[in-house]
Amino acid sequence: MIEKIRVAVIYKSDNVFQSGHHFDNCYYNFFMNALMRNKRLDVKNFPTESEFDASILRNQFDVILLWSNNDWGMPNEIKGIQELDIPVIARSGDPRNAKKSIKNHKRWKINYYFSFHTEQFFHELYPSNFKYKTIIFGVEHSLYQNIQPFRTRIKDKILNTGNIGNAKIISKLINDIRNPKWNTYRCKVLRTKCNELPYVDYTPALKHEYVNDRHPILLQKYRAAIAADTYSPVLTYWEKTAAGCLTFMEVTDKNRGEYVGFEDGKTAIFIDEDNYKLRFKQYLSEPDNPKWERIAEAGRIYSLENFNNDMAVLHLIDLMESLCE
Repeated sequence: MIEKIRVAVIYKSDNVFQSGHHFDNCYYNFFMNALMRNKRLDVKNFPTESEFDASILRNQFDVILLWSNNDWGMPNEIKGIQELDIPVIARSGDPRNAKKSIKNHKRWKINYYFSFHTEQFFHELYPSNFKYKTIIFGVEHSLYQNIQPFRTRIKDKILNTGNIGNAKIISKLINDIRNPKWNTYRCKVLRTKCNELPYVDYTPALKHEYVNDRHPILLQKYRAAIAADTYSPVLTYWEKTAAGCLTFMEVTDKNRGEYVGFEDGKTAIFIDEDNYKLRFKQYLSEPDNPKWERIAEAGRIYSLENFNNDMAVLHLIDLMESLCE
């Protein structure tokens, strides 16, 4: 085993996700904080311009880590990477860009991919010979300490956050023609439907003060919150549970949500397009029932223990070591 793994992290210098100033700091906290503080790693960041000469990495690093395999946020060209005998690991980027990203597999000589999606989901988008490991990251432990007590939170509303689609018929028709699977409405059907309910408070991704590392402050104002995504669980599933929210979580055969490990009625409340209104009413009819707080606390513990960034880095180190053998 290598005493310290020397890691070169490559991303484009204008990548706002790596700046600490984006409304969503999940990726920043993982790449810029958690990787840096692990004592088994010697990490050096390479914020690049449009082109990067990777030949300078020769004999200096054990692993090359790409911020993403998507074009966005990465240099247009990584010269000399084909000639290096250094394994390359890439975070698999936005699934909507997968088709355009396949070309980068050979261009950047990628050996392995990782993200929080299932391997089955990944291989529905990429060729079967692309190697992939599920690593769930996103909970920066320090941001979820000393949270507001469950009993003092807003109890007669349910929080909904993030991007939603346009439910107007004409908009759905246009978007279904342009991008039938990956338009925002199709990706967030249930999340969008929840906004039609009078007892759901919606906070969009951008237009509020709770951005960057302040997002957990918004979450802990509410006892209950919604985490819904049509095709796969996303960061909000473990962010809301980590904040101590009773999380109404979309878990279906389509999104294969059970792989994350939450349990219905124990660490979350599972919902789908058929039962979500009933599940909401069960909570709102007796919000002071102690069982809700028990479920919320169990979900919080589960997320903090399993999905914190330091744990994710350990899983990534295991992958790095296997490629360096």
